[in-house]
Amino acid sequence: MEDISSRLAAYLAHRIPAASDIEITGVSRIPGGASRETYRFVATWKESGRPVRRPLILRRDPVSSLIETERDIEFNAYRAFHPTGLPVPEPLYIETDVKWLDRPFIIMEQIENCVAGSPFRLDPYGEHAEKIGKQFWFHLGKIAAADPEAIGFETGIELPAPDECWRIELDKWEKVIDEDELVPQPVARAAIRWLRRNPPPPAQKISVVHGDYRSGNFLHDEAGDIRAILDWEMAHLGDPLEDIAWAADPLWAFEHPDKPGRMIPREEAFALWEESSGLKIDPVALRWWEVFNSLKGLAIWISSGKEYQSGASTDPILAMPSWYCTDVHNRVLASRLAELSKEARR
Repeated sequence: MEDISSRLAAYLAHRIPAASDIEITGVSRIPGGASRETYRFVATWKESGRPVRRPLILRRDPVSSLIETERDIEFNAYRAFHPTGLPVPEPLYIETDVKWLDRPFIIMEQIENCVAGSPFRLDPYGEHAEKIGKQFWFHLGKIAAADPEAIGFETGIELPAPDECWRIELDKWEKVIDEDELVPQPVARAAIRWLRRNPPPPAQKISVVHGDYRSGNFLHDEAGDIRAILDWEMAHLGDPLEDIAWAADPLWAFEHPDKPGRMIPREEAFALWEESSGLKIDPVALRWWEVFNSLKGLAIWISSGKEYQSGASTDPILAMPSWYCTDVHNRVLASRLAELSKEARR
C-alpha cells in the first residue's frame, strides 16, 4: 500500500494547499462491495500551525464492476443528504483525473468504530435487531419524504413522470440481462412479460430512490445506533416503493421473509415507513415492485457471472452472487409468478 499512500498524500496536498507535513497511515482495503474498490486510511497534517487528523475512505472505480454505476450521482447523494441529518458520511472530494490514482475516485469521511451486519449471517444484529430495524425503516421513510430539488439531489438528473418510473427501471434492467446473460433465463423472461402486462399505479411521489437500501449497506455501533447509510451508487429519482420492495426482498431475509433483513416484522416495518415518509403503501403497486426487484437482483447476479467467467475480474465477490443469489432469486420469482397465475385464474 506504500504507492497508494504516497499518491494519496500528493492528492491531498493538491486539494488542501494550506496543509503541510501530510502523512497517510493505516491504508487497508475493505473487503466486499463490487461496484467500487474501498479503502480506509488516516490522514494527518498541519494547518495554521495546528495538527489535524482525519480518518477517511477512498472509493475508487474498479477495473471491472458487478454493475455499472455513476460516481457523480453517488457523490451527489451524500452531498445532498449529509446536511439533512440523515446519517451519511460527509463527502469531501470527487476526482476524475486518472493521473492521481489511475482511475476516478471519491474521498469521504470515515465513520469509525462501527460494523456492517452481513445479510447472510444467521443473526446479523443480535440483541439490537429491533432497535436497528426501527431506525432502518425510519431513515428509509425520511429518504422518501425528502424533496429532491430542495436538498439539491436532482441537479442534472431527468425528472421521470409518475407513470413512467416503472418503465424506466424495467427497461434498464432488461437491457442488462439482454447484454450479459450467458445462458437462457426463462424465469427472468417470464417475469419481464408479467411486469409489462401489469404496470403498477403511478408513483404517488417522485422521490430519491437509494437503489440498494438493504441489510449490510449501513454501519452501526456497539449500542445499536445506525451511524452511516452507505452505497448510494445506484441512487436515482423514482417511485419510493422501489426501495421498500428491495429492502424487504427475501434474499436479505435469509429464509425469514416475515422479518425483512431479519430485523423487525414486516407489518411494523411498513407502518414505520409510512409514519416517517408521510406516504401510504399501495399493496398493488408494492407487489409489482417486489416482482421487479427480484428481477433486478437476477440482472445484477447475471452481470456478475459474466464479469467473472470472462476473466474481466477474478474477485470471488463476483462469483458468489452468480451462484447463490441467482438461485435464490430464480426461486423467489418462480414462486411469485405461480401465485400471480393462481390469482388470475380465480
